[in-house]
Amino acid sequence: MEHKTVRDYIRTIPDFPHAGIMFRDVTTLFADARGMRLCIDQLLAPFAGLHIDAVAGLEARGFILGGAVAHQLGTGFVPIRKKGKLPGPTFAQDYVLEYGQATVEIHQDALAPGARVLLVDDLLATGGTAKAGIALLERLGCEVIGCAFVVDLPELGGQAALSELGVPIHTLCAFDGA
Repeated sequence: MEHKTVRDYIRTIPDFPHAGIMFRDVTTLFADARGMRLCIDQLLAPFAGLHIDAVAGLEARGFILGGAVAHQLGTGFVPIRKKGKLPGPTFAQDYVLEYGQATVEIHQDALAPGARVLLVDDLLATGGTAKAGIALLERLGCEVIGCAFVVDLPELGGQAALSELGVPIHTLCAFDGA
């Protein structure tokens, strides 16, 4: 039987969503039972044995990954969503995109102050979305014990941006080029 790495399950789609972009598509990873299990096991491995109260996931693929990681850790899951998607009172955080700005939100009562939280998403690019997620969790009084991503795009500087915050970062694979 052929042994694969998480990276082997991820396909690259050139020129999506724009010319010159090499899109790293994790849906092929999610669709494969062995790939998905390998991914979840590796995402949580550095955090196994640590006290974690909840896993927070960034919309949308972070919901898939974060829910599975939370299940494995026996913790709850908290979504960090795009603006206007959560029904209750929220805190909002703006962040910069390549061409403009976006906002993510979290319910004001999502977690108790002092909760130890692992933040999960599929891809680390510039780090803007993750930094916004960390800011929201800290606004709730939470301690972000780490961030876990499937893919790192090192050329876009996300690792450096998050390292400045002092939050441990775990990625499963890296791809050169954006």
